[in-house]
Amino acid sequence: MSSDGLQAEAAPSLGKADSIEIALTFDDGFWAPCYATMRSVCLTTHNPRQIRFHLLHRMLTPEHRAALESIGTEYGATMNFIDIDARALLDERIASLPKIRMRRFSKVIYARLFLADLLDKDIERVLYLDCDVFVRAALDPLFFMDMQGHAIAAVVQPDRIHCVAGTDLRTRNAFSMAEPYFNSGVMLIDMAQYREMDFLQTLSQGLPESELAMFYYDQDIINFCFKHRILELENTWNLQNAEPAHEVLNPTIVHYSANDKPWVVWSRVAFKRTYRHLMTNAYFYQYRRERILRSVKRLFRLA
Repeated sequence: MSSDGLQAEAAPSLGKADSIEIALTFDDGFWAPCYATMRSVCLTTHNPRQIRFHLLHRMLTPEHRAALESIGTEYGATMNFIDIDARALLDERIASLPKIRMRRFSKVIYARLFLADLLDKDIERVLYLDCDVFVRAALDPLFFMDMQGHAIAAVVQPDRIHCVAGTDLRTRNAFSMAEPYFNSGVMLIDMAQYREMDFLQTLSQGLPESELAMFYYDQDIINFCFKHRILELENTWNLQNAEPAHEVLNPTIVHYSANDKPWVVWSRVAFKRTYRHLMTNAYFYQYRRERILRSVKRLFRLA
């Protein structure tokens, strides 16, 4: 098999009628992108009833939850809502991680580190998706691929050298610029191996605190703890920072991982018009109004 991990025959049956298990983590501020991501999966799959979504969420309002539940009603996909706050797990686990970074993103992004605690024990593998992705073709070839014994299958980060080295490209002890560094926004995960990983112990034993203080959120943690255990996938499974010119590449998954998002008026991203209809006009404009209102409230709090 070649290094892209998709040239061999599909892996054996994973149980539960070969259901495709998909996990997403988000808070209420990302409900509409989550809806769009799930809808893109259902629209492009051969059998939406095969999909089981595990929605690891925080502070989800009843109105927004109802919008997400409509995916199950309309397409027949199974919806498993997991209230992270009700589990009282995330804050405790984050606090145990050394000098964890919390400046830019919501702490909900760290929930993917604890999938072993949040998902059913009988799930053998799960496809993790960030909520800013647009799935444009069936996921069966990815989900049922042969992972060749790897714990994770993922796509290399395009700007990996900057992610690894940072300011002035100073080498860090944790990573080598000569080795692959992967984006954690789309990951196929072997849950048996994931459950065996003790992130805290691996980090504490492997690095000094001065090095850990430079870590880039959960993505660095996953790359460090699963070093040499991640199978590299072709870029089509996670085309990042795509602009209109990249539409000709016909990617399977588009990942709006940069600051430009398809729901932002001035953004220049691939498939922007299609994405608006994917979210539906009603939710698209509702979400924009909500974002504007949150920004105004934030300004008044700072004033």
